[in-house]
This record gives sequence, structure tokens and C-alpha cells, in this order.
Amino acid sequence: MIKFSALLLAGAAGAILAAAPAIAQQKAPLSILRVIDADNYDPIRTTATAAAEVIYMMADTLVTVDFDMKTIKPGLAESWTVSPDGKTYTFKIRKDVKFCDGRPMTIDDVVYSLKRWVDPANKSPVSFRGGPVQDIRAEGDSTLIYELKEPYSDLLFQMALSFASVVDKNAVEKLGANFGVQGFNATGPYCWVKWTPRQEIVLKKNPYYNWGPSIYKDPKPQIEDIVWKVIPEPNTLMAAIQAKQADVTYYMPYIALDTMQRIPGMTVQRQENYIYDVFMGFKVDKPVSKDKAIREAVNMATDKQAIAKAIFFGKGTALPSLLNPAVLDYDKDTAAKMPKHDPAAAAKLLDEAGWKPGADGIREKDGQKATFIVYGIRNDVNPRISEAMQADLRKIGIDLKIQLWDATVAWGKLATQEFDAFYMSYPYVTATEALNLYFASRQVPTPNRMNWKDPKTDELLKAAATAVDPAKRKEAIGAVQMQLTDANVWVPLASQPLWVVAGDRVEGVRAHGIYGAGLYKGLDIKLKR
Repeated sequence: MIKFSALLLAGAAGAILAAAPAIAQQKAPLSILRVIDADNYDPIRTTATAAAEVIYMMADTLVTVDFDMKTIKPGLAESWTVSPDGKTYTFKIRKDVKFCDGRPMTIDDVVYSLKRWVDPANKSPVSFRGGPVQDIRAEGDSTLIYELKEPYSDLLFQMALSFASVVDKNAVEKLGANFGVQGFNATGPYCWVKWTPRQEIVLKKNPYYNWGPSIYKDPKPQIEDIVWKVIPEPNTLMAAIQAKQADVTYYMPYIALDTMQRIPGMTVQRQENYIYDVFMGFKVDKPVSKDKAIREAVNMATDKQAIAKAIFFGKGTALPSLLNPAVLDYDKDTAAKMPKHDPAAAAKLLDEAGWKPGADGIREKDGQKATFIVYGIRNDVNPRISEAMQADLRKIGIDLKIQLWDATVAWGKLATQEFDAFYMSYPYVTATEALNLYFASRQVPTPNRMNWKDPKTDELLKAAATAVDPAKRKEAIGAVQMQLTDANVWVPLASQPLWVVAGDRVEGVRAHGIYGAGLYKGLDIKLKR
């Protein structure tokens, strides 16, 4: 087992630990279980939910998002103003914040962290989320100016994501590429102690932290030590929680939730505003999937209600539209536009489009078989989705071929042009964020794996992203939702639910879920013994 020293900053964390008085019979650490680890914990170098869920506990952002997933609240910034033209954001930064090593956070640390996030030279996969930046600068010792080349209506929501975390420049420069791998230093309620990849990451309470966001009852962390443990096998994870060998998880197999609710002392709760959707996307320039009739027929033939019920054992919901109804700027009219489950109508549509059944039952048109291949990550959801869809599509004469890959190679495969369709699950905070991420022409070939290049889409996305008036943003992004729904570029499948399960040793757990981070900062969590 490889052990890394806390922070690796001249023994800073060691000094903190040495200064702490001895505690007799200290409570065992809070044990949080999950099924996958991150590749690293540098906020600007990873898009993994597994990284975000820990980074939120180790670092802070200028603003936060309330439990409704729509309301922006103060974080490291006490307040802010936006210029009438929407190009300049002025933040008043707190002066009472310290890093885990005890050094006071300054306005220069904030400027450094945000510039590091958006600087193209850093080749960050998330730099675009910071918007079209003109300049980021300090005015005095507590005022941050974030200046844009043009308005960016999603900025505050993006600033609440872990990618915009404020980190310690000294730690970054000392560790270089190993920041977030061999150490970490930031202002969050918990501090890095050690990381054993694919096994566990250990955190310790930041002794200085008292500036937690107002969405919590208490601004201070209540736990001394936290261990995030990786247990890849869901049944083993379930058994560990049931046997009280661990305290909290939001990776519980859905089939086990009813059982957990019946166990005395066990708390099981759902975050109703959680957004983490599952869909299948088509490449619109491939021989079969480029045909709109094929895409619409697939949407009609897929029994989404049955898939959602089977996969999530009654705990999830089928998506009625391109985007989740809970998201900011959702266009409810798109649900009526989305094709309803009707295999007979799907077969008729294919007949009328010239796709005739062959001798083997698979349709053909102009010598082309109605067959296409879908790629995806091999997880606990995609195998069952693909098998169910394969059976549904076979009934109307479409042959779906399936290739699922281990996560270690899947992302590379999904960056190619080898497939016709793909499965994806993703978190998002606003409609503008989701559709700009996946459908802007500039995002081809990834994450716009559909190869969707449409001037009208780009025009509407631009209008939404640069809108100063929220009503105009909603109108523009609603038009994009309607256009893409009509084109059947995606098969929206299910809204993946967030259920947090906690044992009887724990109290104060409340499900959050921003970018998949079920516990967010976890400030109200306490241990009874």
C-alpha cells in the first residue's frame, strides 16, 4: 500500500496533527462507501463525479447551490453584483478563510485559482465552463473582478461546480502534476490525509473551518475523520452497510432500498431535485442513424417506462423529454413533442420511409440493413438498458449491436468515430449548460459525439448563453429543446435517482447531489457514538 503524507507541504499537516491534543477513545471515522475512484483530485484536471464528491469536502467555491438545485447562495464570496451589460461580475471575498495548513486565504489565491481554471495553456477539460474570460483581477484585498468578453448567463452556476474550487498556489507549484494525486491543500471543511488509489481516500477536519454555506445549519464540520472507501461490487457494498461496517452511501443497489428502509435505525432518503440523466445519442452522419425515420422509430419502440422500472426497481423515473423536468429553463412543451411508446406506429413509420423487412426480419433500404452499433461504459446500468432496447428494436426489424467497455478504455473508444450510437449518463445544473455541452458545433467530436452541426442550434445556444434577461434565455434554450426533440437526436431513457442510505451511528445526513455529489460538504452530519 502506498501512503502519501498529508498535503506534502513541509509537514504542514503533520504539524497540525502534532498540535492537536490526544483524544481518548476517539470515535471511529465516518465511513462513506462508493463503487468507483477518481483518476485524480485536481479540480481542473478531472471531469469525474468520483472526484467532485470528495473535492467539495476539501475545497470551496465562490458561490454554492441550494438543495433545490436552482438557487445560488454565497460561498467564499459574501456578495456579488453584475454589470447591466452582463459582462462584469464583482465579488466581495470573505477575509476570515484559512487553508488546511493554517495560511490565510487571500484575494490573490482566488485570482490564481480561477485563472488556472480558465487558462487554455493548462489544457483543462473543463476550462470552457468559465466562459469567455477577458480578465480576472483583484481590486484591493477583498474584491474580485471577473470580466467577460460577452455575457455568460451560466457563470454563477458553473462557479458553484468543483472545477472552480479555490486551491493553494504553494501546493500546486510544489507538487506540479502530482497536485491532487500526492497531496492537496484548499479551504474546505476537510483536509487531505492520504489517498490509496482504488481503495480509499482519508480526510481530517479542517480545524479552522467556520465559513460553511448558509444552506447548512452549522457552518463548521461535525466529524473529525472521514474515509471514502471504494467497494466496486454493489452486493458487497450493501452487505457492509447492512452489517454496520460502514456508515453512509448513495451507491446502494436499487433493489436493496426497500430492505434498507425496513431495518431499524437505518435512514433512507431521496433527493427529489437530483439531475443525473441516462440517454442514448445517435451519430447523425452514419449510414443508418442519419435517417430521421430510424431515430424516431427507435424512440417510439423503446419501452422507457419498463426500462426505468427494471433498472431502478421502481425507484427511478422514465425521462419524458430531452431534459429533466427539474432543470432550470426546462421547456415543458417538449414532453408533448417527444414520441410516445408505440411499436406498431414505429413499424408503420419505417414502412413509409422505405425500410422493408428482409428475409431474416431485419429491415433494409437501398441495400442497407437497419443495423447499428452502440458503444457504452460497462456499469450496473448499461448492460440491462442495451439488452432491453435490443429486444424492443428487434420487434420492429432493427438490429442493435452492443459493445460495452470497461471504464478504463471506454472514454477513448467514445472519442472515436467507430460507433453509430452511444449510452451516456450525466449531471447538469441548467438547460443551457447541458445543451451547450453536447450540441454546440465547437464540441465535435466530443462531447458532441452526435456530430450535430446545425447553424440554427448554434445561434440559439449562443443567444441563451449570452442572454442578460432570464426570460430571453429561457425562450432561446426552449427553442433548442424543441428543435432537438423534433430531430430525435437522443433517446432520453431515465432519470437516475439519488438515494442516500445512512446507518444508526449517523445523524444529520441530507442528500444534495450537485454534479452527482450526494453529500456535498456534509457539514450537518454528526456521529452519535
